Amino acid sequence: IAATHALSFTFFPGWIRAHADFHDLGAVNLLSDSMEACERIMLAGEVHFLLCHCHPGVPNRLSRDRFESIVVGGDTLLPLRAPTGAAGRLLDYSPASALGRILDAVAAVKTEAAGLETAFTSHLAATLLSMTREGHGVAWLPQVLAEDDLRDGRLIRAGGDHLDVAMEIRLFRSPDCRNKAADDLWARLRKREAGGKGVA
Repeated sequence: IAATHALSFTFFPGWIRAHADFHDLGAVNLLSDSMEACERIMLAGEVHFLLCHCHPGVPNRLSRDRFESIVVGGDTLLPLRAPTGAAGRLLDYSPASALGRILDAVAAVKTEAAGLETAFTSHLAATLLSMTREGHGVAWLPQVLAEDDLRDGRLIRAGGDHLDVAMEIRLFRSPDCRNKAADDLWARLRKREAGGKGVA
Protein backbone atom coordinates (compact mmCIF):
# COMPACT_ATOMS: atom_id res chain seq x y z
CA ILE A 1 0.00 0.00 0.00
CA ALA A 2 1.34 3.42 -0.97
CA ALA A 3 0.17 6.40 1.09
CA THR A 4 1.00 10.06 1.15
CA HIS A 5 3.10 11.11 4.13
CA ALA A 6 0.40 12.81 6.21
CA LEU A 7 -2.06 9.92 5.86
CA SER A 8 0.56 7.26 6.54
CA PHE A 9 0.81 8.26 10.21
CA THR A 10 -2.48 10.05 10.94
CA PHE A 11 -5.14 8.02 9.14
CA PHE A 12 -3.70 4.73 7.93
CA PRO A 13 -2.96 2.93 11.25
CA GLY A 14 -6.48 3.23 12.64
CA TRP A 15 -8.14 2.64 9.28
CA ILE A 16 -6.25 -0.57 8.47
CA ARG A 17 -6.89 -1.94 11.98
CA ALA A 18 -10.60 -1.30 11.56
CA HIS A 19 -10.97 -2.77 8.10
CA ALA A 20 -8.41 -5.54 7.71
CA ASP A 21 -7.49 -8.74 9.49
CA PHE A 22 -3.69 -8.87 9.53
CA HIS A 23 -3.80 -12.65 9.77
CA ASP A 24 -5.68 -12.77 6.46
CA LEU A 25 -3.64 -10.02 4.80
CA GLY A 26 -0.24 -11.46 5.59
CA ALA A 27 2.71 -9.08 5.47
CA VAL A 28 1.66 -5.48 4.78
CA ASN A 29 4.24 -3.13 3.29
CA LEU A 30 3.40 0.58 3.61
CA LEU A 31 5.30 2.91 1.26
CA SER A 32 5.06 6.55 2.38
CA ASP A 33 5.98 9.30 -0.08
CA SER A 34 4.80 12.45 -1.85
CA MET A 35 1.70 12.26 -4.06
CA GLU A 36 3.87 12.61 -7.15
CA ALA A 37 6.01 9.63 -6.13
CA CYS A 38 2.97 7.58 -5.08
CA GLU A 39 1.32 8.17 -8.46
CA ARG A 40 4.50 7.01 -10.19
CA ILE A 41 4.61 3.81 -8.10
CA MET A 42 0.92 3.14 -8.73
CA LEU A 43 1.16 3.73 -12.49
CA ALA A 44 4.09 1.30 -12.62
CA GLY A 45 1.94 -1.41 -10.99
CA GLU A 46 4.28 -1.75 -8.01
CA VAL A 47 1.61 -1.54 -5.27
CA HIS A 48 -1.92 -2.85 -4.80
CA PHE A 49 -3.42 0.35 -3.39
CA LEU A 50 -2.83 4.07 -3.01
CA LEU A 51 -4.28 6.07 -0.10
CA CYS A 52 -4.35 9.83 -0.68
CA HIS A 53 -6.23 13.09 -0.26
CA CYS A 54 -8.47 14.07 -3.19
CA HIS A 55 -10.65 17.01 -4.16
CA PRO A 56 -13.41 16.83 -6.80
CA GLY A 57 -11.98 19.81 -8.68
CA VAL A 58 -8.39 18.59 -8.79
CA PRO A 59 -7.43 15.81 -11.23
CA ASN A 60 -4.60 13.36 -10.59
CA ARG A 61 -2.73 10.97 -12.85
CA LEU A 62 -4.89 7.97 -11.93
CA SER A 63 -7.55 8.00 -14.66
CA ARG A 64 -11.03 6.77 -13.79
CA ASP A 65 -11.14 4.45 -16.78
CA ARG A 66 -8.14 2.51 -15.43
CA PHE A 67 -8.21 2.86 -11.64
CA GLU A 68 -11.15 2.10 -9.35
CA SER A 69 -11.38 4.12 -6.14
CA ILE A 70 -13.59 4.52 -3.09
CA VAL A 71 -13.92 7.22 -0.45
CA VAL A 72 -12.67 5.87 2.88
CA GLY A 73 -12.67 9.08 4.94
CA GLY A 74 -12.52 12.86 4.93
CA ASP A 75 -10.36 15.71 6.17
CA THR A 76 -10.23 19.51 5.95
CA LEU A 77 -7.34 21.86 5.27
CA LEU A 78 -7.43 24.73 7.79
CA PRO A 79 -5.44 28.00 7.68
CA LEU A 80 -3.45 27.98 10.93
CA ARG A 81 -0.71 29.87 12.74
CA ALA A 82 0.89 30.01 16.17
CA PRO A 83 -0.74 32.49 18.62
CA THR A 84 2.30 34.77 18.33
CA GLY A 85 3.34 33.64 14.84
CA ALA A 86 4.05 35.67 11.73
CA ALA A 87 0.69 36.23 10.05
CA GLY A 88 2.06 37.63 6.79
CA ARG A 89 4.31 34.72 5.85
CA LEU A 90 3.18 31.61 4.00
CA LEU A 91 4.43 28.10 4.68
CA ASP A 92 3.52 26.40 1.43
CA TYR A 93 3.40 22.96 -0.18
CA SER A 94 5.55 22.01 -3.14
CA PRO A 95 3.90 20.87 -6.41
CA ALA A 96 4.81 17.25 -5.56
CA SER A 97 2.23 17.35 -2.76
CA ALA A 98 -1.43 16.43 -3.25
CA LEU A 99 -2.33 19.07 -0.65
CA GLY A 100 -0.44 21.71 -2.64
CA ARG A 101 -2.33 20.80 -5.80
CA ILE A 102 -5.65 20.97 -3.96
CA LEU A 103 -4.93 24.38 -2.42
CA ASP A 104 -3.75 25.74 -5.75
CA ALA A 105 -7.14 24.89 -7.29
CA VAL A 106 -9.27 26.70 -4.69
CA ALA A 107 -9.82 30.32 -5.72
CA ALA A 108 -10.41 31.74 -2.22
CA VAL A 109 -7.18 30.18 -0.94
CA LYS A 110 -5.17 31.36 -3.95
CA THR A 111 -6.40 34.91 -3.41
CA GLU A 112 -5.59 34.84 0.29
CA ALA A 113 -2.17 33.22 -0.23
CA ALA A 114 -1.25 35.76 -2.92
CA GLY A 115 -1.15 38.43 -0.20
CA LEU A 116 1.40 36.48 1.85
CA GLU A 117 5.14 36.26 1.41
CA THR A 118 6.21 32.66 0.77
CA ALA A 119 8.76 31.91 3.47
CA PHE A 120 9.15 28.14 3.21
CA THR A 121 8.07 25.29 0.93
CA SER A 122 7.88 21.53 1.56
CA HIS A 123 5.85 18.55 0.36
CA LEU A 124 5.63 17.32 3.96
CA ALA A 125 2.61 18.46 5.97
CA ALA A 126 4.36 17.37 9.17
CA THR A 127 7.27 19.72 8.42
CA LEU A 128 4.87 22.60 7.77
CA LEU A 129 3.11 21.75 11.03
CA SER A 130 6.39 22.06 12.95
CA MET A 131 7.28 25.33 11.21
CA THR A 132 3.81 26.74 11.93
CA ARG A 133 3.96 25.66 15.56
CA GLU A 134 7.30 27.48 15.91
CA GLY A 135 5.74 30.72 14.66
CA HIS A 136 7.30 30.96 11.20
CA GLY A 137 4.07 31.69 9.34
CA VAL A 138 0.65 30.52 8.17
CA ALA A 139 0.00 27.07 6.68
CA TRP A 140 -3.08 25.20 5.51
CA LEU A 141 -2.82 21.99 7.53
CA PRO A 142 -4.97 18.84 7.59
CA GLN A 143 -7.32 19.01 10.55
CA VAL A 144 -6.55 15.42 11.55
CA LEU A 145 -2.84 16.26 11.70
CA ALA A 146 -3.27 19.52 13.62
CA GLU A 147 -6.15 18.67 15.96
CA ASP A 148 -3.99 18.18 19.08
CA ASP A 149 -2.25 21.52 18.52
CA LEU A 150 -5.58 23.28 18.01
CA ARG A 151 -7.06 21.71 21.13
CA ASP A 152 -4.05 22.64 23.26
CA GLY A 153 -3.77 26.19 21.89
CA ARG A 154 -0.41 25.77 20.17
CA LEU A 155 -2.12 26.72 16.91
CA ILE A 156 -5.02 29.05 16.14
CA ARG A 157 -7.02 29.84 13.01
CA ALA A 158 -5.47 32.32 10.59
CA GLY A 159 -8.60 32.94 8.55
CA GLY A 160 -12.35 32.47 8.33
CA ASP A 161 -14.33 29.35 7.51
CA HIS A 162 -14.49 30.36 3.83
CA LEU A 163 -10.79 29.44 3.62
CA ASP A 164 -11.34 25.86 4.82
CA VAL A 165 -10.94 23.22 2.12
CA ALA A 166 -12.87 19.96 2.50
CA MET A 167 -11.18 16.88 1.05
CA GLU A 168 -11.86 13.22 0.48
CA ILE A 169 -9.53 10.47 1.61
CA ARG A 170 -9.61 7.98 -1.25
CA LEU A 171 -8.25 4.48 -1.76
CA PHE A 172 -7.26 3.70 -5.35
CA ARG A 173 -6.84 0.12 -6.55
CA SER A 174 -4.24 -0.99 -9.10
CA PRO A 175 -5.47 -3.08 -12.03
CA ASP A 176 -1.95 -4.43 -12.54
CA CYS A 177 -0.90 -5.59 -9.06
CA ARG A 178 -3.30 -8.23 -7.72
CA ASN A 179 -3.42 -11.10 -5.24
CA LYS A 180 -6.09 -12.84 -3.17
CA ALA A 181 -5.50 -10.78 -0.01
CA ALA A 182 -5.85 -7.52 -1.97
CA ASP A 183 -8.95 -8.83 -3.76
CA ASP A 184 -10.53 -9.85 -0.46
CA LEU A 185 -9.81 -6.49 1.18
CA TRP A 186 -11.26 -4.62 -1.79
CA ALA A 187 -14.37 -6.82 -1.83
CA ARG A 188 -14.90 -6.18 1.90
CA LEU A 189 -14.56 -2.41 1.44
CA ARG A 190 -16.90 -2.38 -1.56
CA LYS A 191 -19.47 -4.39 0.39
CA ARG A 192 -19.40 -1.88 3.24
CA GLU A 193 -19.77 0.96 0.74
CA ALA A 194 -22.71 -0.74 -1.00
CA GLY A 195 -24.35 -1.37 2.35
CA GLY A 196 -24.35 2.34 3.05
CA LYS A 197 -22.13 2.02 6.09
CA GLY A 198 -19.21 3.77 4.48
CA VAL A 199 -15.63 2.68 4.91
CA ALA A 200 -14.23 5.57 6.91
